Amino acid sequence: MKIAARRIPSIPGFQCAGISCGIKTGKTKDLALMVSDRPAVAAGVFTTNQVQSPTVAWDKKALQTSATLRAILVNSGNANACTGKRGMKDCETLTGELAKSLSISSREILIASTGIIGVPLPAKKIVASLDRLTGQLSKDNWKETAQAIMTTDLVPKTDAVSYTRAGKKIIIGGIAKGSGMIHPNMATMLAFITTNAALPSTTLQRALKEAVDPTFNSITVDGDTSTNDMVLAMANGLAGNPSIWSGSADYKSFVKGLKEVCKNLAFQIVQDGEGATKFVTIKVQGAKTKKGAQTIAKSVATSSLVKTALFGEDPNWGRVLSAVGYAGVSVNQDRIRITLNGALLFKNGAPARGTSPAMLRKKMRQKFILVTISLFQGRHEAEVYTCDLSYNYVRINAEYTT
Repeated sequence: MKIAARRIPSIPGFQCAGISCGIKTGKTKDLALMVSDRPAVAAGVFTTNQVQSPTVAWDKKALQTSATLRAILVNSGNANACTGKRGMKDCETLTGELAKSLSISSREILIASTGIIGVPLPAKKIVASLDRLTGQLSKDNWKETAQAIMTTDLVPKTDAVSYTRAGKKIIIGGIAKGSGMIHPNMATMLAFITTNAALPSTTLQRALKEAVDPTFNSITVDGDTSTNDMVLAMANGLAGNPSIWSGSADYKSFVKGLKEVCKNLAFQIVQDGEGATKFVTIKVQGAKTKKGAQTIAKSVATSSLVKTALFGEDPNWGRVLSAVGYAGVSVNQDRIRITLNGALLFKNGAPARGTSPAMLRKKMRQKFILVTISLFQGRHEAEVYTCDLSYNYVRINAEYTT
């Protein structure tokens, strides 16, 4: 397993800023802004939780009703969720005031929040800081912007890739936040992708969904899905490339780059999982269907017993096999094979022989763990990325208040 070094975005035509506005204590950054110098097309993928922050509703409507977007405003430290009618009113207030500062329409602004649920957003503090925020916009402030969207994260998460197509340099970059409450189908994570590529919004939406499914929707830290989660993408077309259309060779190149950014950001989230000491890949192969492989991989990856065994460096194949068995997918236990970092643990319905305890302990001490589950039923496979469950995870979340 290899996780790319954090690459700092620098996208032509996009500026950003990250400051402290007083939501968090001290001078910790808690307010971020990303702005396109020209109208951009946008796309979004959102949490599947039925309890949603007004920010999710606002953004869904903006994407449906606005042909182009210009800005994304993000605060951390407060989720603006479960606060009644005031939550949407605060969205209207903030986008309205920011629109004045940027001389654009409020419907050209997307908004996101992350933090404590059930506490009214301190909108006055944010409004009072908007002029200072817009005054610090720069093409070079991506690290500060990534810091401003963090909650329990230990490190900011950034990435960028570039490639040349038809003589035009296309750059895709992004930032993300997430550490705990992470589970497939969005979790307590935010990600913002920007690119100078030229393409219609319908193509961007399709590409984003295609990139999110095997990346952000294939990670899990603790099995919890939150109320505010989203991945937003904006494309301003400044690369000057011929417009990218779904299904074309240009589209495949764009999706490849977009997937790389999403995957690296998603891996950074797992690596920064609350209290995590290991990065774990659960790979299921030889399944009858792709869905079946994904279901089994997610079942193993979300098992608290599997995750605590990984933290304790215990090669407990019984917990893995049990999670396979209760996943709800038909399997034949006498054909299943389980390996851990290449060491055979279980085969043909019985524990494997010949693997020394000393070698297993050595493999379990490694930071990157690969658990491979072979079903021998078909040709489909899937991977889900997770981490161990440690004492620190319990401490962090026991001290975190709603």
